[in-house]
Amino acid sequence: MVWRTRRLAGASVAVAAATALVAGCASGSGGSTSGADGNTLTLWTHNAGNSAELDVVKKIIKDFNGSQSKYKVKLQAFPQSDYNSSVVAAASARKLPCLLDVDGPNVANWAWGGYLAPIDVSGSQVPLSDQLPSTVGRYKDKLYAFGFYDVSLSFFARKSVLNKYDIRLPTIDKPWTKAEFDSALAKLKKSGKFEYPLEMGTGGSGEWWPYAYSPQLQSFGGDLINRHGYKTASGTLDGKDSVEWATWFRSLVTKDYMAKKSGADPNKDFLAGKSAIQWDGSWNAAKNAAKLGDDLAIIPPVDFGDGPKIGGASWQWAMSSTCSNKAGAHAWLKFSRQTKYFVDYAKATGTIPATDTAAKQVDGYQPGGEFNVFVQFARKYAVVRPATPAYPYISTEFQKAAQDILAGADPKNALGQAAKDIDNNLKTNNYQAG
Repeated sequence: MVWRTRRLAGASVAVAAATALVAGCASGSGGSTSGADGNTLTLWTHNAGNSAELDVVKKIIKDFNGSQSKYKVKLQAFPQSDYNSSVVAAASARKLPCLLDVDGPNVANWAWGGYLAPIDVSGSQVPLSDQLPSTVGRYKDKLYAFGFYDVSLSFFARKSVLNKYDIRLPTIDKPWTKAEFDSALAKLKKSGKFEYPLEMGTGGSGEWWPYAYSPQLQSFGGDLINRHGYKTASGTLDGKDSVEWATWFRSLVTKDYMAKKSGADPNKDFLAGKSAIQWDGSWNAAKNAAKLGDDLAIIPPVDFGDGPKIGGASWQWAMSSTCSNKAGAHAWLKFSRQTKYFVDYAKATGTIPATDTAAKQVDGYQPGGEFNVFVQFARKYAVVRPATPAYPYISTEFQKAAQDILAGADPKNALGQAAKDIDNNLKTNNYQAG
């Protein structure tokens, strides 16, 4: 489910399509109009194809509209495949709605681009300080967005398989080292039971690539960009530690530990026993537990030398810069920040509640629950993708380089070209520090 939320639509659309989207999806400047029923604010969401999450959005809107008579929020839901390009088109025409959701990695780009306005949610029921840091969207020290949930990557395995091949079951306090992980894969491959003992979703596309694999690069000591100023990728993305990661990543294919391009449903293959260890997300944890029961092992990310890492930040709520009724937008944003809605989102979507208070009310995620480990992963290991307006470009370049490396490209050359292209993009657009 949340793998779906990690895919980003393209940043450009055809002129005709953009015109139709803008004409059909917004009314007036900022999607806010005055009528007999008072001030109406339009809210856009990417959840048209996701009824579980959309139902929670509808519930909050209904409760807000019924709680007072001054403002009315009106919903407009888009399929995710159209959502980002719809926002870009509407922003160009200055016809964004007052309220919209934004994928966490895009917050800096949309704030820099003038799509979003800073928000103030002080005085709401849930303080920002109570939230997982990855669920709060900031740019240049200003708050632009917040989310109700996050997700976490982890390895999944069968305890019985690990025991059979004398592979230690790692813990949060003692995760696998690189040497242990490599040894485990070698044992599993040698057993002859698995064509590819490791499943890492290499058949995925888009944002899955930096979300899934850049944390491993970061655990090696590399990164997508130098975060001291966000001015250059050279020396970081193509530095010694990053090249070491890329060489190891490629070796997983050359040693037949994982497929160069995995199948259409990696989780299904794991549950069928085709792979022994899967790098996947918390969104499949409940399904895995239902199938495997107590045999399911939820395993922390590997410590490749610089500590275990996972990606952080999912969808968040924001206010557009062109909103003509910012008081109304703030009223809705503050109203939505009630613990019960944090709980509702997590229950509906199988995601990690953004606060510990909410987690205590979600079965499985409460302290001692079988999925509370994901809350700990998110709090302890999450690294937010670089908070720079250049991130969408960085994401695309990293995906291309990583795919080329798996296909056989020289790791240093592939990362060097990506770093050079990113630096050119930073210079061309005069991006400022994150």
